[in-house]
Amino acid sequence: MQPMNTQAPVVKVPEITLGFWVVKIAATTLGETAGDAVSMSLGLGYLAATGLFAAFLVAAVIAQIRARRFNAWLYWTAIIATTTVGTTLADFADRSLGIGYSGGTLILLALLLATLFFWYRTLGTVSISSVSSARSEFFYWATVTFSQTLGTALGDWTADTAGLGYTGGIAVFVGLLTITALAYRWTRISHTLLFWAAFVLTRPLGAVLGDLLDKPISDGGLELSRIGASAALMVFILACVALLPQRAASTQH
Repeated sequence: MQPMNTQAPVVKVPEITLGFWVVKIAATTLGETAGDAVSMSLGLGYLAATGLFAAFLVAAVIAQIRARRFNAWLYWTAIIATTTVGTTLADFADRSLGIGYSGGTLILLALLLATLFFWYRTLGTVSISSVSSARSEFFYWATVTFSQTLGTALGDWTADTAGLGYTGGIAVFVGLLTITALAYRWTRISHTLLFWAAFVLTRPLGAVLGDLLDKPISDGGLELSRIGASAALMVFILACVALLPQRAASTQH
């Protein structure tokens, strides 16, 4: 008789804690400032910057998928890669291609929902506790990338097209995240659904936070150095990853 394989599946995404959300918001804010720094401050343009960050993203995701166990440094490197490429890709589509914030938001929302749909149809769940195989990781990182790109377009649409400005946009997304957290605590709405809602909403929050930091004072920003703000955010993220508890998510649903 062959011995039974009792080895549990290895989940390579982190447990969802308050620390996770702190680092996620900081990473999405970094994605905005770093994306703008490379595409605008360094003069590469949106397309070249997107190509550069896309190569970084592919390398980071391959390393993440090939890892044998959860590695917090690898995971957050991949997250930062998705949020930087999301910034420049959304800006390229919205501005260079002339799609506009509203059009870009709708297209990216459709791509995000389609990815979640095919993930669910293929594996029967979109819970992070199931991210324990190369196939599930592929769906996970595709979903993350689309959500990060959508968040950039949605944040810009809220602040600019809707006319709420950066502080107004921050208030809107903080409010929506608060409602999501209350629903997680006090309702029976699917925790998986609420997780992805919060995951998406943290990206436009980071987008408007990043814009508040580096946009001109005449536009309602603080006009800080994009490179300086990005460096400060990176130091903060490194400190959080080093000091906050970082455990793999449970395989239990």
